[in-house]
Formats: sequence, C-alpha cells, structure tokens
Amino acid sequence: MRKEKSVKKNFIYNSAYQILAILVPLVTTPYVSRVLGADGVGRYSYAYTVAYYFFMFAMLGVNNYGNRSIAQTRDDREKMSYTFSSIYAFQLMTTAAMVILYCGYSFFLSKDRTISLIMLMYVASAGLDVNWLFFGIEEFRITTIRNTVIKLATVMAVFLFVKTKNDVYIYTAIYAASMLISHLILWTLVHRIVDFKRVGLKDIIPHIKPNLVLFVPVIAISLYKFMDKLMLGHMTNKAEVGYYESCDKIIQVPIALVSSLGTVMLPKISNLVANKQKERSEDYFKKAMLFAMFLSSSMGFGIMGVAAEFVPIFYGPGFEKCIMIFWILLPSCIFMGMANVVRTQYLIPYKKDVVYVASVFTGAIVNLIINTMLIPGMQSYGAAVGTICAEASVCIVQSLAVRKEIKVLQYELMGVPFVLAGLIMYLCLINLHLASLGGVQLLVLKVVLGALIYLVVVAPYLFRLRRIL
Repeated sequence: MRKEKSVKKNFIYNSAYQILAILVPLVTTPYVSRVLGADGVGRYSYAYTVAYYFFMFAMLGVNNYGNRSIAQTRDDREKMSYTFSSIYAFQLMTTAAMVILYCGYSFFLSKDRTISLIMLMYVASAGLDVNWLFFGIEEFRITTIRNTVIKLATVMAVFLFVKTKNDVYIYTAIYAASMLISHLILWTLVHRIVDFKRVGLKDIIPHIKPNLVLFVPVIAISLYKFMDKLMLGHMTNKAEVGYYESCDKIIQVPIALVSSLGTVMLPKISNLVANKQKERSEDYFKKAMLFAMFLSSSMGFGIMGVAAEFVPIFYGPGFEKCIMIFWILLPSCIFMGMANVVRTQYLIPYKKDVVYVASVFTGAIVNLIINTMLIPGMQSYGAAVGTICAEASVCIVQSLAVRKEIKVLQYELMGVPFVLAGLIMYLCLINLHLASLGGVQLLVLKVVLGALIYLVVVAPYLFRLRRIL
C-alpha cells in the first residue's frame, strides 16, 4: 500500500512543472521577438504545430489513459508493472509509425524542410514520454526537478546561440532537443517504480480501444488549440501566426496553474473512485472548482487590465495587435478552468468518456466554423473569437451533461463572485491613465493595484466560503 500523497504538495510541484514548461519561452520571448521578428517566430510556431500533430498521434490517449490506469493499480507493484509494460509497448508501436510518416512529410511535403527535420527530435521523443507513469503514482517532485534543470539550460542556450534572424534553425533545434532530453532523463528512474514485463500482442490489444476513445477528445481539442495557427498560416501570413503565438504563450500561464491542479487531482480521484469513496471525491471537486475560478478570473482579467502597457514593453515594436488579442482571448481562461475541473475530476476518473468526447467535438466544430468565417477578414482577431467561443461551448456541454450526477452548476455559480471581482479589477485598470509615469512604472503600479483591488473585493466572500467549506 502506497502512502497517500499530499494534494497541496503535489499541486505546488506540478504548478512548478507546468509553469517551467511555459517560463522558458516566456522569458526568452522579448529577446526572440526582437531577434527573429514576427516572421521568424511564425516559422517556428508553424513547424512546431505540425510536429505536434505527429507527436499527438504517437501518444494517442496514453497520457490520460496511462495516468488513470496506473492510479488504479498502483497499490499492487506486480499488476502496475504489467499495466505499464503493456501500455508502453502500445506507445512504442504508434511512435514508430508516426516517426516514419513524419519523415515522409518533411522530405516531400514541407515547404520549410530544414526546420521540419529538426523537429523530428520532438516527434521521436513521444517514444520516451512516460510522464503518465509518474503522474499516476502522484510523484511530481521528480518531474519538477527535471524540468528546472532542462529549462534553465534551454534559456542559456537561446541567449548564447540565437543572435540573428537566420538563427531560427538554432532556436528550433534548442527547443526540439530540450523536449527529447527531458523525456530521456526520466528513464533513469523508471526501474525503481516498475519491473519490465514481457508482453505480447494479446496484452496490447485491450488497451487499443480505450486509448482511441480518449484520443478522440485530444485531437478535437487540438483543432481549436493548434488548428488556429495552422489556419492563420494558411489563410493569412506567418506574421499573424506570430502575433497569435506570442499572446498564446502569456495566456498559458493562468491555464498552466489550473491545469496543474487537474493533473494532480486526476490520479487522486481515480484512486478514490477505485476505492468507492464518492463523497470524498465530490468534496475535492467542489473545492477545486472554486479554486480554479479564483485563479483564472484573477490572472485572466489582470493580464487584460495591463495589456496596453505590457505588450510594447515585453514584445517591442510591431506587436501592437497583441493588445486586442489579449482582450478577446483571456476571458476564455475562465471557461478552460471550469472545464478542466469537470474533465479531470469527474469525466475521466468516472470513465464518462462519451460526454468528454461529445463536449470537445462540439468545441472543435464551433471553432472551425467561426475561424472559417472570421479569419479571412479579421485575421488573428478572428482566431481569438473562435477560441473563446469554442472553450465556452465545451464548458457548457460538460456542465449540462453531468448536472444530475454532481452539483456542478451549483459549484460554478458559487464561483461567479470571483469573475465579478476580476471584471471590476479590469475596468479599474483600463481606466487608469497617468501621463507622469513611464511604461514600466505604470505597468508595475497597475499590477500592484490590480492585485489589491481583486483581493479587497473578494475578501468578504473568501471569509464566507471558509466557514462553509
């Protein structure tokens, strides 16, 4: 019997894990956007997006399925070892197929062959990605340490070797290699957790259907996570992709914090479900929903409130369009936060895969329709509108589908005061103009004032919640 892991500690570890994955491009963006320009950033973003699709098909639904399966068997090392070996054998087969197909794409279809071939390292790294094993046993400290070392080395490499616009190839190689190495490092610890078992096709086959079922929502989500950039690159130009990509990196910060909570809670809830502790799992659900809405509202509306000062300081000249993209896109953080809680703490642990699939396909269809209508005329603004509509539709479908089984609508309504507090903070910040202060000084002032305004507005409600919870 494994010792029960601390949710708070794992949330801190996984928050660091998620933020570090974003922090490197975030820290290097002001430098890279000036050195490579919008076109260079767009070339990298487009190549990464294409490579991501091959990586995604290599992994299929293994991240969620493997996480859940390991969580359900972790109290028995023999059973967990067999589960790991059979799922990983399946993962190796799909990775080998995708690497072959990606090589064909790079040589015969890609218009930027050099960058595409460099990204082959990223696609191949899918065969080494066993994060799902560590997440399934709720071991997040190891992945955090690994990411700290890799990401710091990546930052140093970017500043040392990326010097001109032509260094877009070096920039791509640095990130592709960091992804490969980060997965490779974990393999030094796998033998401590599981024993490798000899498995055959009969052992792999039972994993195919559930992996494919959980892969359907993964690919559907990608349609409105990454297809925006592909459609922008195809229907407009690489500069528009660069604007959208630059905003997306910042938006991933609040999303990372909410997602880290979901990643921590998925194995926890899966284990509680396996042990038939439904009341305890619903208590976790309620607290997580409120926390997700608190985080997403404060950070989302906060970034919106300082966007006009932040963009010219952070990105430099030529990225003014990002201000409006922020204003359109950031409210989607709230819908993402709520949907993440429903997905990771109810739909996946309770194997409500049909609802999960239906919700994300709804979002994908909504996104594709709106993108097709708006991108030709509104460019990156149109893609932003498509994304927020898609995220809202996913959240609505999931919440309505499970409302009779869990009090999801009640918990979401309990989080509305956080959204209102965020809106009040945003309105105060965008109407604050002080000509006597420079850009950096005004940005710092707005960040401090925004935090104070939000906390003052929500303080009475937080005290009330503390008594209720």
